[in-house]
Amino acid sequence: MYKFILTRKEGNIGIITLNRPEKLNAWHKAMRDELIDGLRNFEKNQNIRAMILTGAGNRAFSAGQDLEEAKTFDSDRAEEWIAEWRVVYGLLIGLSKPLVAALNGVAAGSGFQVALLTDVRVGHPGVKMGQPEINSGIPSITGPWIMKEMLGLSRTIELALTGRMMDAEECYRVGLIHKLVAQEELMTEALNMARLLASKPPLAMRLTKQRFREVLEKGLEDVLQAAARIDREAYGTGEPQAEMKKFLQKRAVKR
Repeated sequence: MYKFILTRKEGNIGIITLNRPEKLNAWHKAMRDELIDGLRNFEKNQNIRAMILTGAGNRAFSAGQDLEEAKTFDSDRAEEWIAEWRVVYGLLIGLSKPLVAALNGVAAGSGFQVALLTDVRVGHPGVKMGQPEINSGIPSITGPWIMKEMLGLSRTIELALTGRMMDAEECYRVGLIHKLVAQEELMTEALNMARLLASKPPLAMRLTKQRFREVLEKGLEDVLQAAARIDREAYGTGEPQAEMKKFLQKRAVKR
C-alpha cells in the first residue's frame, strides 16, 4: 500500500516506520502524504490505543527535508510546502491517541520538529537532534516555535542560529528525550511506553491531549503564517537554493 512508510500492528499499538533509509528517511511530498494517511488510519482504528513512530535503518529517525526536492523550489512552491507541513503538524498535535517516538538515529530539521511533536520520546546514546536548517540556507522558523515551548528562548536562539546538533545525553538532560536506553533495547522500551499509555482510560487520554492541542494550536497557526511569508521571501532571492546546491556538492565529495 505504501512505498515510503511501513505500517504494522503489535496488539493495540500501531507502528509507523519512515522508510527511506538510503536518504536517512528525509522527507519529500510523497513521504509526507503517506505519513498523513498512515496516522489517520491508526487514529480512526478503534482497536489501536497508541502509536509509535520510528525510522528504518540504524542511522536516522529522519534527517529532515530532502534537499534534492527543496533545491528546486521557487517562492510559490515554498509557500505550498509550508501549507503541506500545516497538515502534518496539525495532525500530530490533534491526535487523540498517544504517539511515542522511537529515535533510532539522527533527528534533524523537520525530522527534529516531528519528533518534538510526539508525546514521549525514547532514544539511545547514538541519537543526535537539532535544527541545522540554517547551514543549508533554509530559514529556521517552525523549529524555533516548538523548541521555545520546550527549551526556552535563550537555548532556542543558540540552536537555531548555530545549527548545531545535540548529542543524546544533552537531549536527555534538557528533557527532549524522556527515556535513554541501549540501542538494542529501543523498540522494546518504545513498545513498553506505548502499552503503558494505551492502558490509560481513553476518555481521559483524549481530553488531556485535546487540552494540549488547544494550548499549541494558536502558536502553530502564527508560526506557519510567518513561515509562509518568510520562506516566500527567502526562496524568491535564490539564496536557499544556492546554499543547498553547495551543501549537496560538499556532501557528494565527502562520499
